Amino acid sequence: MKKILLASAATALVAGAVSAQDADPVRIGIILGFTGPLESITPAMAAGAELAIAEVNEAGGLLEGRMVEPVRADSTCIDSAAATAAAERLVTTDGVAAIMGADCSGVTGAILQNVARPNGVLMISPSATSPGLTDAEDDNLFFRTAPSDARQGVVMAEVLQERGITEVALTYTNNDYGQGLADAFTAAFEETGGTVTISASHEDGKADYSAEVGALASAGGEMLVVAGYTDQGGKGIIQNALDVGAFDAFFLPDGMVGQVIVDELGSGLETSVGTLPGTDSAGAETFQGLATEAGFDGTGAYAGESYDAAALMMLGMAAAGSTDSAAVSATIMDLANAPGEEILPGQLGRALELIAAGEDIDYVGATAVELIEGGESAGNFREVEFTDGSIETVNFR
Repeated sequence: MKKILLASAATALVAGAVSAQDADPVRIGIILGFTGPLESITPAMAAGAELAIAEVNEAGGLLEGRMVEPVRADSTCIDSAAATAAAERLVTTDGVAAIMGADCSGVTGAILQNVARPNGVLMISPSATSPGLTDAEDDNLFFRTAPSDARQGVVMAEVLQERGITEVALTYTNNDYGQGLADAFTAAFEETGGTVTISASHEDGKADYSAEVGALASAGGEMLVVAGYTDQGGKGIIQNALDVGAFDAFFLPDGMVGQVIVDELGSGLETSVGTLPGTDSAGAETFQGLATEAGFDGTGAYAGESYDAAALMMLGMAAAGSTDSAAVSATIMDLANAPGEEILPGQLGRALELIAAGEDIDYVGATAVELIEGGESAGNFREVEFTDGSIETVNFR
């Protein structure tokens, strides 16, 4: 089926060929929380997506010479109305053919239902991890290169069990991401025999978290699990807990893992552990090298997933011979899975050649991409510790 599709795409390319000088660019929206609780993480994510775009342009562009142009927009991560308005501008004013994003789960769901579906626009999120998005109505327009928090909850429980931690307190940011991860973790941890002494939400943007920390401390636990955001309430809760001596060990899932929090809390995280998507694959190593050359941190949270999201949508356009989202979305699952020649970062030009020749590819990318039912990543995770002011990977799962 794939070879027939790709052969048709090649025919369409020849029939519709235009010169690179005369063709309009293919615009791809990059909507991330450039302001808000993840603003220290998103620059590397955007840079990852734009690295893939630059690679495709260097290889000659798409659809017989059309250059690809990234257009950034701010999701804010937390304001669904603002994110929806920003996405609408991407579609109606900027004329993007697809959207790389969004980042946080709540705004991603809002954009999917209010912008992407009504306008028939493909979305691939690198970091929206809420389990609720798995079964969301999406008209086959929504994919994600990050694994669901249903998987991360299990990984978190495994890490704690192996470290001999059997009793924890839990706080989570009061939104789709926080609630989904808290539920997934609690179920998995209790299944291993662990005890969650308290599961309490917190609001972002507060100046003082002493009341929240007081309740968590009263419940007790060997460690405090903080399912929040590195630039917002999660960091505030950890700082307050350290100040009053309520906890000295913390578990930081993906939204809490960033160099900024390490720089600001320093030795306060020395006995802490975290998890975030990641792999020790050859593609990950290659991507990190390319990122260093491009001037950004390729090990940053969701940077590799962002590269993969942008790469997949561009390869999908090449395979479909079109920027029409319905046609492109029909190619994504085939491109992201075997059979076919494996494609790693730095090999997008080779992938475009194979697609034009009607050959199969298996896009592995920076994060060992494998898409499963629902169009989401099967999932690989890094286990990290915070040592001497840096984030050190100690295991892969």
